[in-house]
Amino acid sequence: MSSPVAAPLSPISLPFETPPPNGEPVEVAPGILWLRLALPFRLNHVNIYVIRDGAGFAIFDTGIFDDGTKDTWAALLAGPLAAPITRIIVSHYHPDHAGMAGWLAERTGAPVLMPTTEYLTSLVLMLDPAALDAEPYRSFYRANGLDAATTDILLTQGNRYLKMVAPLPRTYRRLIAGETLQIDTDAFDVLTAGGHAPEQAMLHAPSRKLLLCADQVLARISPNIGVDAHDPDGDPLGIYLRSLATLRATIPADTLVLPGHNLPFHGLHTRIDELTAHHRARCDAIEAACRVAPQNVHDLLPVIFGRPIDDPHQMGFAFGEALAHVNFMRRTGRLHQRDGRFRAT
Repeated sequence: MSSPVAAPLSPISLPFETPPPNGEPVEVAPGILWLRLALPFRLNHVNIYVIRDGAGFAIFDTGIFDDGTKDTWAALLAGPLAAPITRIIVSHYHPDHAGMAGWLAERTGAPVLMPTTEYLTSLVLMLDPAALDAEPYRSFYRANGLDAATTDILLTQGNRYLKMVAPLPRTYRRLIAGETLQIDTDAFDVLTAGGHAPEQAMLHAPSRKLLLCADQVLARISPNIGVDAHDPDGDPLGIYLRSLATLRATIPADTLVLPGHNLPFHGLHTRIDELTAHHRARCDAIEAACRVAPQNVHDLLPVIFGRPIDDPHQMGFAFGEALAHVNFMRRTGRLHQRDGRFRAT
């Protein structure tokens, strides 16, 4: 007796072929506006979603704290969003998502809603930004193969991005996985997932087949999955892969995904499978390189990315990503470390 054949996965489809111009909202679903804000990096934009909430609006993510973004938000609040802001929902602590939350809260009086881990992480960076250029963080990069000059550039220039956050309010409202957030007539299930950030929040509206997923699943790029210097033995890749499996098992395949970057899309399960395969392929490439000769993390950057990394901002992300794969492979028994270098088991 033959086994049933699984139905083929739906391909990824993009209901919007092009993004809106910077700072100009368009309706992406009934009652939900999508707008893009510029970023001064290679990844040059972040998606923001504004949800109709009674007579006002709830904001999901905020953009980076710089003069251009402040000007854009001022124009929005005086123009198409000239209504009460009911709440400011922040998915995670990264400055392109949390950067303007404090500024918006002070200007509008709206509360900030965040997962606790994300709020506290952002608060620590805000209160002690100089700690980024200190021990043991400097030794973290040096021990993994980065030379002294590059380490100095990374810690003094590459982390400038992490400081582009307006001061957060000293109080906030906690987002908790498993709870429901009522926004106007819609009930959004609060989901959280790790890997890209410690406790990134997503909002799922089952009745509308909508998922505001922040950076957990993106249509065209892989979100950065990196080890942080303050948790050098962490396993963000293992956490991320488990989160993808959970999303695939619990969120319907025909859900409209509203991501933090790239375009909104259908084909969630297909994209999750692609992201999973992408990271498995990187692990295979690392193992092959470590069978040829012992490697440190810096040695593995061209193995993973296929090109030199010369931008300090990108170096921080790339270095953390390489170590995330190494730590995952050590935990799963594919690599072992000796004398600061990694060898295939």
